[in-house]
Amino acid sequence: MSSSLHPMLNVAIKAARAAGALINRAALDVEAVRVSAKQTNDFVTEVDHAAEAAIIDTLLQAYPGHGILAEESGQAHGARHSDYQWIIDPLDGTTNFIHGFPVYCVSIALAVKGRVEQAVVYDPTRNGLFCATRGRGAYLNDRRIRVAKRTRLQECLISTGFPYRPGDKLRSYLSMLGEVMSQCAGVRRPGAAALDLAYVAAGYSDGFFETGLKAWDVAAGSLLITEAGGLVGNFTGEADFMHQSECVAGNPRIYAQLVNVLGPYSKFAGVTDKMQTAAKTAAKTAAEVSDKAADQEVDAQTAAEGESPAAPPAERVKTVLRARKPAEPTGAQPAPNQAGRLRRAPVRKG
Repeated sequence: MSSSLHPMLNVAIKAARAAGALINRAALDVEAVRVSAKQTNDFVTEVDHAAEAAIIDTLLQAYPGHGILAEESGQAHGARHSDYQWIIDPLDGTTNFIHGFPVYCVSIALAVKGRVEQAVVYDPTRNGLFCATRGRGAYLNDRRIRVAKRTRLQECLISTGFPYRPGDKLRSYLSMLGEVMSQCAGVRRPGAAALDLAYVAAGYSDGFFETGLKAWDVAAGSLLITEAGGLVGNFTGEADFMHQSECVAGNPRIYAQLVNVLGPYSKFAGVTDKMQTAAKTAAKTAAEVSDKAADQEVDAQTAAEGESPAAPPAERVKTVLRARKPAEPTGAQPAPNQAGRLRRAPVRKG
């Protein structure tokens, strides 16, 4: 199989397997692994750092002119402004790893001018190698993979990730989760987004959605999805999702149904709604200002003439009548005006 693969994909596979070997050795005595917290509930281990270093070493030995975007070291290595950028998550599912829960992976993608062209997701606990080259399909080890064929969300198994960091919008997520749960056959939360996407590509689950994701979480998995015949995007269905912190994926039918459910929860839908509300408010305010100005003009004209203008619009007449002093009670003598004449109430003509 390796002889038919793209040379850059072969290098990525070599790097992923090197990282996987380090992870498997550390998993034999996970209690001895040093763990630190980047923030509350967001952990990093010495294994993350060692695996990332092994990946970067392998990639830059082969392609020293390429750029690197890695979860732990950012863009500290490689050529920052290269058109070729490797996007790396050395251990996706660190929390699972430090608890001995065997669901985690290595994720490596190559983006060329911003578009992912090569992808590897390696599951070291099962020796499962998911890989894809744009235009050549997606594979699990030596087997071509395709997204599942189910077309009704009610029959589907959907995977997701739960909010776990401070500042995550838990209430909104729980509402969104409730809607998805009520419309599908089941929801799973394995805990490694890159592997979740690989499983959708392989047809193990029918769809996936999650918020708060970074490029290294979704870059490789997104190419696996599209090369396996699926779609991936943000919650409003836009394909430019890589740096937007929200992701939904599935076969075309299920993707469309998930977007229909998740769209209202997208931060981009919220921006659109706010813009539309602001536009409506502005239009309403402008209309009210215009009406007030028109009313003032009619009042001024009426005051100058001593009566309502000939044949004013019905609504304008009502406005003028409401604005004027109420008529005197029946039987009361009307007060004379300055010229000694009787004050006449506005009369509707016609």
